[in-house]
Amino acid sequence: MRIVFTAKERKKELLFRFCAAYRSNLSVHKLFATSGTARALKETGLILVPFLNGAVGGYQQIASKVSCGEIDLVVFFRDASAFNVDNPLEGEIIKSCDFYNVPLATNIATAEILVRALKERGFS
Repeated sequence: MRIVFTAKERKKELLFRFCAAYRSNLSVHKLFATSGTARALKETGLILVPFLNGAVGGYQQIASKVSCGEIDLVVFFRDASAFNVDNPLEGEIIKSCDFYNVPLATNIATAEILVRALKERGFS
């Protein structure tokens, strides 16, 4: 599976803890992340292919790869307290995942369910 990770600044620590906890499940997949998120996850030991920073093209890269069928799962921990529904950069990811039927986890509960489902279905 091809999995993308990205997180708003206030959620990077939560994503780090999630990836560290599920490291063995995730390490068998091809993993991608926006550059800032990749730096934040470096100490997990996971091998991540970096995209650009989210605000300067990384979100567009994610949306494009989703649209081209090159991504199977997106984990995007957003900051609900600072979420701007009109943010076109974040909206591109959400819209692409919805349109192309790609699972999107925007919180840790959903991410855990999806990663556990991958293991149960023999993908890890």
